Amino acid sequence: MTKIDHRSLLAARMAKDFSQGRRSLLGAGTAAGALGLAGIGVGSAALVSDAHAQGQPVKRGGTIRLGWIDALDTLDPHYTSSLGSIKVINNVFNGLLKVTWDGKKVGFEPDLAEKWDAISDRVHVFRLRKGVKFHNGDPLNAEAVKWSVERVRDPANKSQHGYHYEDLSSVDVVDELTVRLTFSKPYAFLPVALTGSTGRAGTIVCRSAIEKLGRDYGRSPVGTGPFKFVSWRENDSIVLERNPDYFEKGLPYLDRVEIRLIREPSSGVAALLGGQVDGLSLVPFQFVPELRKSPNIALYGQVEGNYSYVGMNNRKGPFMDANLRRAVAFAIDRDVIVKQGYFGEAIPAFTPISPPMAPFYDPNIAKTTRGHRLDLKKAMEFRKKAADQGEVAPVYIVAEGFTGSGGSGTRISQLLAPMLAKIGVKPKVELSDRAAWLKRRNTGDFDMFDEAWIADLDPHETITPEWSTGRQWNFVGYSNPEFDKLVGEASDTLDTKRRIVLYNRAVDVLLDDAPLAMLAHMKVFKAFTKRVRGFQYIPVDLLNLHTVSLG
Repeated sequence: MTKIDHRSLLAARMAKDFSQGRRSLLGAGTAAGALGLAGIGVGSAALVSDAHAQGQPVKRGGTIRLGWIDALDTLDPHYTSSLGSIKVINNVFNGLLKVTWDGKKVGFEPDLAEKWDAISDRVHVFRLRKGVKFHNGDPLNAEAVKWSVERVRDPANKSQHGYHYEDLSSVDVVDELTVRLTFSKPYAFLPVALTGSTGRAGTIVCRSAIEKLGRDYGRSPVGTGPFKFVSWRENDSIVLERNPDYFEKGLPYLDRVEIRLIREPSSGVAALLGGQVDGLSLVPFQFVPELRKSPNIALYGQVEGNYSYVGMNNRKGPFMDANLRRAVAFAIDRDVIVKQGYFGEAIPAFTPISPPMAPFYDPNIAKTTRGHRLDLKKAMEFRKKAADQGEVAPVYIVAEGFTGSGGSGTRISQLLAPMLAKIGVKPKVELSDRAAWLKRRNTGDFDMFDEAWIADLDPHETITPEWSTGRQWNFVGYSNPEFDKLVGEASDTLDTKRRIVLYNRAVDVLLDDAPLAMLAHMKVFKAFTKRVRGFQYIPVDLLNLHTVSLG
């Protein structure tokens, strides 16, 4: 959830600074983004909509109407698994840090934290902004941060984002506005973990509201962000209103945000073109050409930190056989998937490491022999080594309708079928609604499924929680001690060059075992009418309204 790896460059600088004594990494007005990712311009991307970029006067007030066509689960940031929810959450909450984008690189800057001191490679002290309050009036202080972090960290609370704090030894209140995090080992992933968006675990929540509301907090969230939650009508709308006490001076500009929950993407596109909504949270690939032609629509997007893949069950069924999995991986024509599955709005994926993750990403990987690629000769060689030489008919679960940025669904399965038939694998596609599909995926009730991981900013989050032994998101049941050891070592070192070597080795082990078959790295689009001004695109599938106004 784009360039030279921000975290790793930050980590490298941290390592150097530690040898020179205490160092302030983030201070008021200091941009950690200077340490961030060198941009790779893949696809079309706009940084800020024209009106603000050209210095035109900002019009305050008004209500923006947005069509939300991607799914939501909860607005409790510590429990969401939905990027549709995170787009809302990032306008209601803040993290200690925030993700930034200048059109060329991603970085991290202070958000609730005004200053970050690295005392050592394991001890980090954060000084909070003065006077920040939650929407219910509670003060944002060190005790609030400590409670929020420990809520995620505590295994009893079962947050799916708790793995971010596995190596956190303690979180201590130094004084009212100062909190200290002590880790048991160096932690290269720390900046991502502490953002209020991609990291999720670093989003600061309101203790008194949670203690009052319990599970209902996810339906009535209280944060510190630029907009306050007003209402959520199931399958209809979410309403936010301006937070007049927001700590970023002069922001936000809008008075009100009306989010219309739209099930059918075609209905959302029609509403945008017809002027019933001012923007869409996500644009399905098949509608991109139509919106590009409209003179009244501004489209934002590029290849982001993501990958789509076909997952194969390692615990039961035909794909317990690694050679059959390998045969599938080399039988897939990614160029066809890109052109027909993603309407040309993607690039082939050889490994899970995507362009935004430079220097981990190799822009010349297509010229190497690493990763998954179409090679029918190799596919047939592996197929002949498989235990079952007869025709194989694995159960391929597919979610009906639109399922998000990855383009998962019937289109991908239809394209894969004739490719896999060439190696004697003829999937039996079983369609179900999204809820039923999720249950089957999560419980391992499948032989195959296609999926996408979106909005990743570092190899740690793009392969570790998904493929390490026993992890919650390791739906296929993959396990390899060598892979686990390599990703563990990569997370513990602050040396960027060493991390590159370790992640390359880990990815090679993973793809040789082939619990997944790589597909594509996708562009992720948002669209607005030309009356929407000041939108700042960030290539981690965010839709921040902090600086947005209406013309």
